[in-house]
Parts: sequence; C-alpha cells; structure tokens
Amino acid sequence: MTALDHALAQAVKPLVDAMGGVLIEPGEAAADDVVLSWEGEEVLAVRLPQLADSLDHILAALERQHGRPLAELDRRTKQSIVRTLEARGAFSVRHGVETVAGALGVSRFTVYNYLNREKSPSDG
Repeated sequence: MTALDHALAQAVKPLVDAMGGVLIEPGEAAADDVVLSWEGEEVLAVRLPQLADSLDHILAALERQHGRPLAELDRRTKQSIVRTLEARGAFSVRHGVETVAGALGVSRFTVYNYLNREKSPSDG
C-alpha cells in the first residue's frame, strides 16, 4: 500500500486539493513539506503551494464556483470577490492586486477602489 492509498490520505485529500497542495510519500518530503503521522508512523507528506500559486488556485476555484470567467461577473459580485480575497490574504502576495485585477478584467485602480470602499466609514 502506498501513502496515497492510506485512510489518512483519503481524509485530507479534499483539503490539500482545495489549498493547491500535493500529497507525496514521506520519504520524498523536503524540509518545507509537512509530514503527517498516523498512530505514530509517518505515512504521508503534504507539499504546500507557493503563495503566488495559491492565489492562482483560489482564483481558479472562484471561477469554478461562479461557473464562468471572473471578468464576466457583475460589479457587485466582483466587489464581493475582492472582499473574500482580502480576507484570505490575497493582497499580501507580491503583485496580488495586479493578478486579481487581471482575473476580474478591471484595472488595479478599480481593485483599490473596491478595497477602499469597504473601509469607508460612510458605508456603515
């Protein structure tokens, strides 16, 4: 039985997939990988994505969730997506605003406006 056949692998696979990670054999784990144990035995390792790859993965998941390219969504939905991405730390990634703007089909200025609109005291 390989690590990928183990019950722990089956249990964590949806979470690892959602994060954009990869399941690997524990013997192949590098220093940055997370090794998972089951009943005291190392059975599986998770290779986490780089932050920039995570943002691309999140954007792709949002496209799947909405059933069409993000650029085709209405303004209100795009604003909601920007709020969601901000809460998930998307704008702490280098070039995050540019990446999100490109995916949404808007300018960086528009993304900043969406972000500032949420922080405006007159919106409450």
